[in-house]
Amino acid sequence: MGDSPDIFGDEPEHDDGPSAAELEAAGQSSMFGEAPAPVAAPPVAAPPAPPKAAPAQPYRVLARKYRPQTFSSLIGQDAMVQTLANAIRRERLAHAFLMTGVRGVGKTSTARLIAKALNCVGRDGQGGPTIDPCGVCEPCVAIAEGRHIDVIEMDAASHTGVDDVREIIEAVRYAAVSARYKIYIIDEVHMLSRNAFNALLKTLEEPPAHVKFLFATTEVDKLPVTVLSRCQRFDLRRIPAELLASHFDGICRAESVSADAEALALIAAAAEGSVRDGLSILDQAIAHADLAGAGEATHVTAAQVRDMLGLADKTMQRTLFAALLGGDGAALLDAVAQQFALGVEPIAMVRAAMDLTYRITVGQIGKGVEAVSPDEAATLAEWGQRLSPGQLHRLWQLLLKAHDEVKSAPEPLAAAQMALLRCLHAADLPDPGTLAKKLEEIAARGPAVAAETGAPAGAAAPAPSIAMDWEELVLRVGHRHVLIEQVLRDWVRVIELRPGFLRFAFAGNYTMHTAKDIAAAIEDVTGHEWKLEQDGSGGRPTLREEAEAKKAAEAEALRRSPLVEAAFAAFPQAEFIADTDNVRAVGERNWR
Repeated sequence: MGDSPDIFGDEPEHDDGPSAAELEAAGQSSMFGEAPAPVAAPPVAAPPAPPKAAPAQPYRVLARKYRPQTFSSLIGQDAMVQTLANAIRRERLAHAFLMTGVRGVGKTSTARLIAKALNCVGRDGQGGPTIDPCGVCEPCVAIAEGRHIDVIEMDAASHTGVDDVREIIEAVRYAAVSARYKIYIIDEVHMLSRNAFNALLKTLEEPPAHVKFLFATTEVDKLPVTVLSRCQRFDLRRIPAELLASHFDGICRAESVSADAEALALIAAAAEGSVRDGLSILDQAIAHADLAGAGEATHVTAAQVRDMLGLADKTMQRTLFAALLGGDGAALLDAVAQQFALGVEPIAMVRAAMDLTYRITVGQIGKGVEAVSPDEAATLAEWGQRLSPGQLHRLWQLLLKAHDEVKSAPEPLAAAQMALLRCLHAADLPDPGTLAKKLEEIAARGPAVAAETGAPAGAAAPAPSIAMDWEELVLRVGHRHVLIEQVLRDWVRVIELRPGFLRFAFAGNYTMHTAKDIAAAIEDVTGHEWKLEQDGSGGRPTLREEAEAKKAAEAEALRRSPLVEAAFAAFPQAEFIADTDNVRAVGERNWR
């Protein structure tokens, strides 16, 4: 039985007999898995069987493969590492640590490194807490592999309730099983509910000596102040693009991959300060890259990265920007169409123009951003000499508005074309500083401008067209007789007014009220008898007519002012809209 086939006809692993192919070559058959008859040994000895290949290891993405295992490999966080080192050296360890920062800067990795540092026992098993954990002792290895019984990791995004926190509160009472400290790592801690935070507060404030809490979050503003005040906080910084590019270069060398410096710079810029995001993009770029020749390393080029990320070529970006500054609308639209055909999104074109505007602006004050090529550096320097700071700032505001429009537009391409054309035509408008100086010059020539326009310079304001005691009388009537007040204001033209006597005429053909109706209302508010005489015509304008005339005069005076005349000289097609009511209201409010 030991040498016979199994029930599926498979040959046992230890069977060194002739194979089916050998049997067939000898004219025998092994059909249906039956045991073949003995055959003579082949005339030529069979070659030795090749050794079995080791099982293939599953591929690990770069972000996991190169996760920091020591504080020395944690890039860009030197201040935090120094603080932790001093705390460990002086035995001044907090009972709760809070790591904050954007995604991918190393918050969870830092928490695991702190767990290693606090529980490391050294290669000889006699060591204590250290900022340089050995990485080979049982606690270090178990923590790195995520299987240490005393280092408990919890994702607060999926464990948000009070019951989850109660489990922690119950467990902290017991000492660590095999480590120096029992450590709780809670990721995305801001996702805990308010009740869960409240349940944790007491334990967080006075935990047992053998327990440490390590929190990580991307949204620290969502944490209650009561929690923040009980933690030692570390704000992990975004990693500078230059440091990211250098880090990616070292990883490429370790992976036997070559990459252009510009390609690594593009990946670092796209990572936006996140190591994990950058490594994910680098992983994608390596997969996207063409395989080199036999025996050569895979090579990642800048063109491949731009194509993968949908970025515009730097030369094409400068071509579009040059058309924008040169006022060439046709060339601008051609550049937009060319980039769009290559897969560049319209929003990316606007961002590229904003990036160039920013680079030129900071370059003017000696803080230029490093260019990716000598050609780009020369072009940016030339534009910086041509453009004034005012023009650049105005272009930035126009592009910022364009970005918002393209982002929300139903047709992003059309929105980008229209927005960029608006930026192009806005270049023809006078600079605000130059315009202000021109207006000041014209205003200084006020008398001359007034002579040119025919308005008398320094003309005095017209005298009131009606006595104040008549307007006061109308206001008093309005306290009790609103309808009569409206008649007095809109239709009564005063011919003669003195105490107890009023001669007037109605404007137009007003017949709804008589002199007797008006006299009764006036007598009611004054308390004595009035005599009213009505004439057919004549008299001063009504209060309403006077107000309208005054408003028209104010508008005309404003229209003839030197500053407005100067504005019309600069913008001949401008429209004049006078809001004298608001002007007068502001003046009265300030006077009061």
